Amino acid sequence: MEEMTEFTVLNDEFFSTVVKACSNARATALRAGHSVVYRDEAGRYVEERPEGNRFEIRFDKTRPRESHIVVLRELTSNSV
Repeated sequence: MEEMTEFTVLNDEFFSTVVKACSNARATALRAGHSVVYRDEAGRYVEERPEGNRFEIRFDKTRPRESHIVVLRELTSNSV
């Protein structure tokens, strides 16, 4: 009986494609005037606004959905 070789789509090409797609989606959302929320390399939640401002945030689940983001501080090039 012939043994099947392991196959995975989770390779470097797949990872690069996902990174590119996420980057394109972020840029598209910002161009359309929407804020984007993500976790940065330091593990912080960041809200990036279309004007280019970036803020460290946290979520307050006791608040209504429209106002559940709490800004902790603005992130500048010095605070990254």
